[in-house]
Amino acid sequence: MVASIILELSLRREYLETETVETIYFGGGTPSLLSPEELSQIIEAIYKNFTLIPQPEITLEANPDDLSFTYLKGLHQIGINRLSIGIQSFFEKDLKLLHRAHDREQAFNAVENARKAGFNNLNLDLIYAMPQSSNEEWEENLALMMKLRPAHLSAYALTIEEKTVFGNWYRKGKIRPVDEDKAADQLEILIKTTANHGYEHYEVSNFCLPGLESKHNSSYWLQKKYLGIGPGAHSYNHQERHFNIANNAKYVKAIKEGQLPLDGEVLSREDLINEYIMTRLRTKWGCDLGHLQNHLNFDLTKEHGAYLQKLEKDHFLEKQGDVLFLTSKGKMIADQITEHLFFM
Repeated sequence: MVASIILELSLRREYLETETVETIYFGGGTPSLLSPEELSQIIEAIYKNFTLIPQPEITLEANPDDLSFTYLKGLHQIGINRLSIGIQSFFEKDLKLLHRAHDREQAFNAVENARKAGFNNLNLDLIYAMPQSSNEEWEENLALMMKLRPAHLSAYALTIEEKTVFGNWYRKGKIRPVDEDKAADQLEILIKTTANHGYEHYEVSNFCLPGLESKHNSSYWLQKKYLGIGPGAHSYNHQERHFNIANNAKYVKAIKEGQLPLDGEVLSREDLINEYIMTRLRTKWGCDLGHLQNHLNFDLTKEHGAYLQKLEKDHFLEKQGDVLFLTSKGKMIADQITEHLFFM
């Protein structure tokens, strides 16, 4: 697989030829199954095929149980400078439900070892609105997280989707549907707790200490070009979105034959408008009405003026110049607001 990824990098070097690469992100699946040597080969291939800034943000996603001190030291030595660790919960019952192999002690050890190995820029993931989780347990999860004080925290509500383990359990009555009221309560607890500990709420699901936003994820929200490499990876170039085939064997076969194993779609004006509203309104950068008007010929105020005024009046939204921002109250119902504003 590593050889195929390296070959795909050379096949797609023109995709970003006018861009300077600022971030590298090893995610999707379990990239921590790769050795430091294999990861180093991929990083070297990226430097060979693309132009990079002097000190790019290089992130690796990992589970706590994969992060021995020796492995972490190896990662740091090859230039990886940021880790995203999937802690998800500090409670055993939640971890069992999520099919996670680690426990609370391993989570703490992973963070401690990462810092000993030289990693200061850590993102830790949590999941809230778990079926058996009380608000008190969620508060304890956050208290433990604040004790670790990572540079960055991502927190997502549990979602039950078809063709997943949770979807199957839901159909069989093994788990209850997500309690929307509990999800809202726990998001409110999350927002207040992180604010009290000095974290900036810069995207609905993401929090950071001052100046430590995820540069990689921010590039998605700021509509920058990106290139995805490997099975199932997505790419975006402002006009089109491309998708690599997800099947590993078919991916490797296509790459060996010098073919790009991808499909794509041309983004319509409606797609671009909706994506801009959806991503930007969720962030601290806000939704720029001038950008929508000047670049996409869309007057959001004309289309939804009464609704926007009501959101402002009810303190879900605030306007600074031509830019709309969600308030903390608005972030509680961000999906509902953005869906209402979509251009159909």
